[in-house]
Amino acid sequence: MVIVAPSETRTAAAPLPPEPSRARLAARDLAEGLAKSWMWTALALEDIRLRYRGSMLGPFWLTISTVVMAAGMGLVYSQVFRVQTESYVPYLTVGLILWQLIASLINEGCEVFVRAESVIQQVPIAFSIHVYRSVCRNVIILAHSLIVIPPMLLLFGIRVDWHVLEIIPGLALLIANGVWITLLLGVFGTRFRDISPIVGNFMQVLFFLTPIIYPIEALREWRGIATWNPFFAAIDVVRAPLLGTVPEGSSWVILVLWTLVGSALAFALFARFRGRIAYWI
Repeated sequence: MVIVAPSETRTAAAPLPPEPSRARLAARDLAEGLAKSWMWTALALEDIRLRYRGSMLGPFWLTISTVVMAAGMGLVYSQVFRVQTESYVPYLTVGLILWQLIASLINEGCEVFVRAESVIQQVPIAFSIHVYRSVCRNVIILAHSLIVIPPMLLLFGIRVDWHVLEIIPGLALLIANGVWITLLLGVFGTRFRDISPIVGNFMQVLFFLTPIIYPIEALREWRGIATWNPFFAAIDVVRAPLLGTVPEGSSWVILVLWTLVGSALAFALFARFRGRIAYWI
């Protein structure tokens, strides 16, 4: 009879698979959230219904207020800046509509995870779903405002050509920037609750520093500096083709670089602190 030592009967334990890196977990979160478009689209639509519950016009109230403000400001500021009303009012209207999108994405992005506190604590879904939900909600509201542009172009006799198709990549870049800005500010805003009022005040100042209510030509020798403003570039690549003009030469370059650098920064931050979001809430 052969006696086998206990150590000889034990087999080597299989090595545990390595844990996924933070970058891989963050990328998986973003991919899973993007794949569930049906979820964040439905949530975005429900947000709009709840926000305008009991209202007859819903998001169109924002459209009406924008038109009224653009008409009033257009009549006054066209005289201040000594430009033709027929060209200034469309310039101002499109600028205000796009600025409302940018400002909403930034301001709401600061609290995107805080507002979803109950969902995050109870339902194990990708964090990025809340980011896509916020961006989708603001894009839907933008669509309500864009319906005033075709009648306005006809009213003021602005002719557009095939260059108007440039608004498609322009809006795509705007949405891409909305995603990374919401993600970046969402992480910061969850950890530091002072981020939201700070950003809100900063956006008020930035509104007057960006050529929205005044033509960039009015800046004269400061025009070159203003063209490097990424917020102006984001508006310019959409506004110029809609009005039958050509964007500034640097607008596309600045916006693309802004998108790439911002996306990389937001992803790095999300990968680093993704696991702490639920605890910070």
